[in-house]
Amino acid sequence: MKAVRFHEFGTPDVLRYEEMEQPVPGIGEVRIRVAATSFNPVDGNIRAGFMQGPIPVALPHTPGIDVAGTVDALGEDADGVEVGDRVVGFLSMTGAGAAAEYVLAPTGILTRAPTSIPLADAGGLPLVGLTAWQALFDQAGLTAGQRVLINGAGGAVGGYAVQLAKHAGAHVIATAGPGSSERVKAAGADEVLGHGLPELAEPVDVVLNLAPVDPAQLAALTDVVRDGGVVVNTTVWMPAPSDEERGVRGIDLFVNSDAAQLARLVALVDSGKLRVDIARRVPLADLPALHAEAAASPISGKAIVLPPAALA
Repeated sequence: MKAVRFHEFGTPDVLRYEEMEQPVPGIGEVRIRVAATSFNPVDGNIRAGFMQGPIPVALPHTPGIDVAGTVDALGEDADGVEVGDRVVGFLSMTGAGAAAEYVLAPTGILTRAPTSIPLADAGGLPLVGLTAWQALFDQAGLTAGQRVLINGAGGAVGGYAVQLAKHAGAHVIATAGPGSSERVKAAGADEVLGHGLPELAEPVDVVLNLAPVDPAQLAALTDVVRDGGVVVNTTVWMPAPSDEERGVRGIDLFVNSDAAQLARLVALVDSGKLRVDIARRVPLADLPALHAEAAASPISGKAIVLPPAALA
């Protein structure tokens, strides 16, 4: 089968589009014929070798944390799924990824794919959707009537965060650049502000920081949070700021695979309450070029990556 792998850490040039053996599912695993994976910034950090501490991978390594596809073969004790099932999942960051024609996955991380959108488009949902969900609800405890500031809402996670917060009944304030402000407004933001520390009429209960701001800007976000509020930060190379005197908590988020939460996201998609936005569809053979583009400048919107059969 075709796959993209790297045999050493380094620049995007280490990625190779090559032939490898088709994997065989083990106990509790299924093999998935991949309809799509996606590109996430963490893929570039893993490839570059920046994440060898928290995310150790064996070489050669196939990237691609998200997967959407069709169950192709069952391993022993692979309960709850059948050959032909259309599934979506968030793969282990340390295992072989889905930038390939086939990938293995334990049944416990999979859920049925949405039926209301193309199967390949569902490959753009797991990591970013779960990041937004876990930040807003697991960590921040966001509830109806609260005010939330989503800093850096123009990216893929931000689009889901805005939609989920609005669906939960929060008042959503978002910061975004000129190129994404209309998209953020369309996602449901009540207020869309430019980049930089916003001047707010009243403080917020929750700040979700998705932007790679400098440490001083990150620390300043506590100034717009009410006493007892929370700052959730996804840029984990900088610790989340807090203000102990005012009871403002700082939480660093590292997203986890969670099939039950992913199933709730899928249900929201199929009910029309959550929109999956795909900006680009990239052939698997062009994944090295996509990594190179992302290394030069952040990619706007969500890019999914399609193996040869999905392009036919």
